[in-house]
Amino acid sequence: MDIQSISENDCILFMWWVGSQPEEAIDLVKTWGFKLKTMTGFNWVKLTKLGKLFFGMGFWTRAGSECCLIATKGKIKPINRGIRSVIKAKAEDHSKKPDVFAEEIIKLCGDLPRVELFARDNKSGWDSFGNEIGNTISIPNKLTIWD
Repeated sequence: MDIQSISENDCILFMWWVGSQPEEAIDLVKTWGFKLKTMTGFNWVKLTKLGKLFFGMGFWTRAGSECCLIATKGKIKPINRGIRSVIKAKAEDHSKKPDVFAEEIIKLCGDLPRVELFARDNKSGWDSFGNEIGNTISIPNKLTIWD
């Protein structure tokens, strides 16, 4: 995916990553032209619909949280230094992140243009791209030729 074609020179990347693949997440951040700021920009402590700690899958321990890294490109800073990284919220549909994270991103960055990739729903004020929704943008494929 040609992420450079849809990102500004000064922008912020929030990317949920799989706990068993931190190196792959970092490689992707670099490939897309961003500089990693933190692997745990947001840590979602997942709760069941009944409010109990989520008991997920895992290799060594059973996962009950998900992390979202923050990376930047160019010169951009947060406008609000009072945003907490740890948020408890109930799990919803498969892979759908709670709306509170979109709200916290806006508080952190301001009302900038924004897009959610691999979105599970369309959010007001956001462009969206995903195979389960009506896309509001298109992203060109970036082909790589292997030797």
